[in-house]
This record gives sequence, structure tokens and C-alpha cells, in this order.
Amino acid sequence: MNALPDTKQMLLHYLHDVRESLVWKTQGLSERELRMPRTPTGTNLLGLIKHAASVEAGYFGEVFGRPWPTPEELPTEAQVDEDPNVDFYATADESAEHIIDLYRRVATFADTTITELPLDAPGRVPWWGDRGDVTLQRIVVHVIDDLSRHAGHADILREEIDGAVGLIPRATNIPDIDQAAYVTKLRALAEQFPASSSRGQGQ
Repeated sequence: MNALPDTKQMLLHYLHDVRESLVWKTQGLSERELRMPRTPTGTNLLGLIKHAASVEAGYFGEVFGRPWPTPEELPTEAQVDEDPNVDFYATADESAEHIIDLYRRVATFADTTITELPLDAPGRVPWWGDRGDVTLQRIVVHVIDDLSRHAGHADILREEIDGAVGLIPRATNIPDIDQAAYVTKLRALAEQFPASSSRGQGQ
């Protein structure tokens, strides 16, 4: 039995929102700022966009027998074998403009798969092994979950770069309060507790 159309529209709504949030976090920054690793594991804003493009191209392409038409734009299996993080950063010849445009084109490609197939359409995720038999609905939910995690990463990276915060452009979801006073309050609360923890040790 096919899912109702409103279910598909709801899923697309959340998918579009998380994409919009990811791309929004890159706006107004230089190539250097977008590429700069911001965590000990190298997380960077432009890399998150490149990874999102790879994720959507794979899950809404190969999984349903509809491969991304220009595979040379995305990391190959051989490149991933050589460098497991290759889809988490832009190379010197991949501009921010190119990566963001690629993601927008991949998003249109993914939306076509979602629009044209029923939510119970079967697919196969080869990199999931024995649990690789899926439906389109499961994959849409999985991708929303994956991208939402990375959108959270992008939120934190962007705030650390220039203090810009917010959920999506049309609804920042940030209360209008004295943020400095709020942080001071939280710091004072935290400092009431020991600096080290024995949780999980000998218990």
C-alpha cells in the first residue's frame, strides 16, 4: 500500500528545511573560512556541504537504480579507499561556489527520485550489507536524520566563526535575551561542580 501524498510532502518539507539550514551557514564567508578545519577531527563547513551532496547522490541515486548522472563530480570508491575523509573537504580545485552548486543540483536530483517513486518503492543499500534492503520512506527518514546531525555541526562551527546563529533564515529560533548574561549564569552553575568526574570508574 502506497503512503499517502501528505506523508511524502511532510518528509520533503523537513528535508528541504535541513538543506536550507546547511547552505545558509556558508553564506557570507570567504573560501578560507569555509575550508578551515574547526575541530580536532577536521570538521569544516564546506566539507559538510560536499558530504551532504555525496550522501544524497548515493541514497537517492544508486540505491534506487538511478545513479547520479555525472559521477566524476563526486568521490569515487578508489578515492575513498585512499582517503576515507575525501568527501569531507574540498580539494584545491573545487571552489565553494562549485560545491554549493553541486549540492543544489544533487538536491534537485534527489527530489525527483522522491517525487517520482512511491514511498514503499524498494531499494538496496550495498554498503549496509545484510540489512541493505530498504524502502524509499526509510531512506528519506535516514537522510533527514543524517543531514540534521551535520546541520547541528554547522550551527556550532558558524557561531564560533562570527557569532552568527539561528535555525533557518525565516525562523532563527533564538530568544531575544542578554546572551552574555546567560552564558555567565551557565558558567557560574557549572563551576559549582568538580572539574573532574569519577563516573564509570569502579562502579
